[in-house]
Amino acid sequence: MPDPDSILTLADLGDRSFPGTALAVLGHPIRHSLSPPMHNAALAELARTDAAYRAWRYFRFEVPPEELPRALGLLHAKRFRGVNLTVPHKVLALEHVAIIDGAARTVGAVNTLRWSERGWHGFNTDGYGLAAAVREHFQCELTGASILLLGAGGAARGAAVECLQRGCASLWISNRTAANLEALLAALRPLAGTIPLRGFAPDAPPADLPAGLLVINATSAGLRANDPAPIDLPRLPRPASVFDMIYNPPRTALLRQAEAHGIPCANGLAMLVHQGARALEIWSGVPAVRTAPAMSAALRTAGHAR
Repeated sequence: MPDPDSILTLADLGDRSFPGTALAVLGHPIRHSLSPPMHNAALAELARTDAAYRAWRYFRFEVPPEELPRALGLLHAKRFRGVNLTVPHKVLALEHVAIIDGAARTVGAVNTLRWSERGWHGFNTDGYGLAAAVREHFQCELTGASILLLGAGGAARGAAVECLQRGCASLWISNRTAANLEALLAALRPLAGTIPLRGFAPDAPPADLPAGLLVINATSAGLRANDPAPIDLPRLPRPASVFDMIYNPPRTALLRQAEAHGIPCANGLAMLVHQGARALEIWSGVPAVRTAPAMSAALRTAGHAR
């Protein structure tokens, strides 16, 4: 059986056996993924009290986008119980999924697949992870919150859908590219209903933007060390808190701004933990709140701060 810490490819999938209950994450690139140590730590903890989990293992596969259909076919044929998908596969996988959960269909992306006789059953656990991380760090809910969301891409759409479905008080969206912003707003309006939904450019915050917003960064600004913040926090009425979905690096320019102004803030590592715990719940039935602590402890042991 392959080492769960190895980076595997389609050749390994074809040549090797995966006894017991196998799980996997697919991405391109995949070397940076923290999912294998996180999930395997949770499985080891479960195995301490339930011998059935001693045969569960979680692997990582480097899968270029053009090889995704073949990879999903092989994984299903080998009866992998579950699969996580990361960049760039979350949208690409939709056409290869037999059943799509309603929430994932609304978001337009899947990050978790569960084996079924008919084919893969697709879910999206990112929204759950966001809501749980906000609750953990700021002791507040998306429900009833006034939210400023930064970005208009796939991550932003998923966050916006979660905020609206949970009944946020209002949703403001800021994005540099006007066309992308308008397209996202148009897609969200039917879901928003009576919830106020407005957009603006980052360099032109509206005069009636309220204080006390929960600011959520769903852009890629901050992934590189020299990236500027996606918005200038001092130009906004003082936010209540700032959450950046990026977890590597752990302190982005946006978070450094928040710290400098004494605004409570957090990076996206807790979101990673909670969406992973929810995926494991989909595969195993074990409640996410039970496995999240083990996942979090594994990341701290590996030197990843939350």
